[in-house]
Order: sequence, then structure tokens, then C-alpha cells
Amino acid sequence: MKPPAMFKSAADWALPYWTRGLPGRDTPQDLFRVLYYGWLVAFALKVLGSAWDVSWHFKWLRDDLAPPHLLNSVGTALAVALTVVHGYTGYGVDKAALRLIQWGTGIFLVAVPLDLINHRVNGLDITSWSPSHIMLYLGTFFMIAGVVRGWFTGAPPGRERTVVLGAFFAFFLENVHFPEQHQEYGILSIGAWDNHATYAEPILLRFAADQMGRPVDRVMMTGFALPVPDFLYPVYAVVVGVAVLVVARLMIGRFGAATLVAASYVGFRTLIWPLLTYTGFPPSAVPFFLVVGAIFVDLAFAVRIPVVRAVLGSVVVTAVAYGTLTVQSSLMGHVYGLLKGQSGLLGAPPLATSSAVWAGLGLLAAWLAAEWLVGRRTRQPIEARVMATATP
Repeated sequence: MKPPAMFKSAADWALPYWTRGLPGRDTPQDLFRVLYYGWLVAFALKVLGSAWDVSWHFKWLRDDLAPPHLLNSVGTALAVALTVVHGYTGYGVDKAALRLIQWGTGIFLVAVPLDLINHRVNGLDITSWSPSHIMLYLGTFFMIAGVVRGWFTGAPPGRERTVVLGAFFAFFLENVHFPEQHQEYGILSIGAWDNHATYAEPILLRFAADQMGRPVDRVMMTGFALPVPDFLYPVYAVVVGVAVLVVARLMIGRFGAATLVAASYVGFRTLIWPLLTYTGFPPSAVPFFLVVGAIFVDLAFAVRIPVVRAVLGSVVVTAVAYGTLTVQSSLMGHVYGLLKGQSGLLGAPPLATSSAVWAGLGLLAAWLAAEWLVGRRTRQPIEARVMATATP
């Protein structure tokens, strides 16, 4: 049987580019665009799978071949293929971007079997903050950082460059915030339990209880749903999540960039919320505070002196983020009272307000580092070049 004409045409176009080359090689515009739109598809598949995955694990006992894992795996396979193309041909990346992509992909691929072994040995591995899970996030972190670097240095100026760069930063924010979803789902599971309802299937509750050596009670539910200290959620969100927004604003270089990146991620979480909830999966609180914090990140850039901007921005954004989280937490009781634990879009995990000082200091350090690093990198000569022609 002959292959469809579409695939034959694609192969005829792509095969001439399959030649060995060093990173920084002149890259035709059409090839550059195909490679990086391929990355957009890969990250989109991973995000869809990941978003479903957390909700799945708050309902069902773990399964290596669960649909969210399979969807995520398709995105991973595409990412690996793109890594191989960049590494072999040298197209679309400079040396720094290629190394970041390769290291990120390598860490991720090592983490996958380690995570499977971890689950075989330790059962549920109740928290998303476990070492094997952190390796997965870290691998994706470096992978996206390399893609951001490659697109930033190689894409020609214009609206497309700005929009795609913003999309990559939205995926970046999703990746770093991903472990926090454990608390966002967990707090609503506790609320449901207090309202005499459960989201998890009995087999999952029984398995978790046996693993903890307890009956199925509120102590067990808390250990399953909120297994980390209360300060971790706000401190991590402010230091790491907001730092991504600062870097996005610095690299995109336009007012409103941080807000649009945060709004894209939070908007996605808001859109999938009813899709998951009304198909029988557990709901989660949504981190609206990230959008409010992002607005003040953008406003901070009205200050032209980087050090002053970092100091003022860190203080104001930390205060605003904690304030918004306090409002979200206070609204949770009213939401539960009205909907009897079956919802909670405006809820938030427990908030240790005393941790705000440490969150602010951490954000200040991260903000200053971002100002120095991005300023230094953007002044360096660009190695990856995009050609105006479309011939290999």
C-alpha cells in the first residue's frame, strides 16, 4: 500500500534537512517554525495529560497505563523526537539551548523508570513532592528552558515571536506549579469529607489507609490529601511561580506580559475545572492569586532601576499574593456551605501567614537573580540564526 500523499509530501520536504550539523546552524524559517510548533504540541499534550492525572489520582487507585499517563506519554515521545532532531541536525538551537533541552529530556527519561520503581516499592507515594516526581518536574523545567532559549534567540521579531514566547512561559508556569495541585485538590477533598462526601473510590481510600496503618478517618484523609506543611504552598508559589512571571516579563519585554502568562494558565485551569468536575472527577481550588500577583509584577516594571524594582516588587507582590490567598481561603467556607462540599473553585489550601517573610525574601533573591541573568544573557551575541530562505 502506498503512503498517503500528505505523508509523502511531508517526507519529501523533511528528508533533505536530515543531515548532521552543529548547534547554531543556519535554519530555514519554515523548518524553524515547524520545530517550535512541534514543541507547542508536545507541551500541550503533556499539560492535558498532567491536568487530568492529578484529578485521576484523587479518585482512582494508581495505574501505570491510565489514560492521563498515555496522553502524557504521547507528548513525551514527541519531545524526545524533537530533541533528537535538534541534537543531530543542529537546526533551531544554539549550544546553550541544545544542552538545556538534552539535559532536561535525559533527566525526565531517567525519572520515569525511577518513579515506576518507587511506586512498586512504596505503594501510592502519597505526595506529588516526592523525589522521583521532583525529578520529572526538574527535567521538564530544563527542557522548557532550552526551548524558550532557542525560540528567543532564533525567532525573528514580530507578533508571532511574542505570542509563542508567552505560550512557552505559560507551559513553564504550569510545570513549576504542578506539584502545588496536590494541596489544591487535597483541601477540597478534606472539605468534602467534612460534608459527609468523598471523591475517592473506596479501593483508593482503603489502600491509603492500609499504607498508613490507620482506619479510614479524617486523620487518614488529611495525611492523604495534605501531607506537606502548610507553609510550603504559599512560599513555593511566591518564590518559584512569581519568579517565572518575572522572567517572562523581562524576556517578552512588554507591559502585561506577566499577567497574560498567568491568566493563560489560570484560564486553562478554570476551563478544565467543569470538564473534570461534571464527569465525576474531583474538583480543585484554582490559583487565581497568581493572576493578581502577575498584575503587580507588570506594574513593578514601571520602576526603571532593576534593584529598586526587585525590592519594591517583592514586597508588594508577596503582600498581594498572601492577601488574595487569605480571601480565597475565607471564601471556601461560604462555598462549601452553599454547595455542600461538591465544589470549591474559589477555595485555597491552608495558609501559614507567618511564612510571608520567608516568601518575600526568597522572591527578592529570585527577582534579583532574574534581573542579572536575563540582562546578561540578552546582551550576548545570538548563535542560532534563522535564514530567510527555505532550502536546506
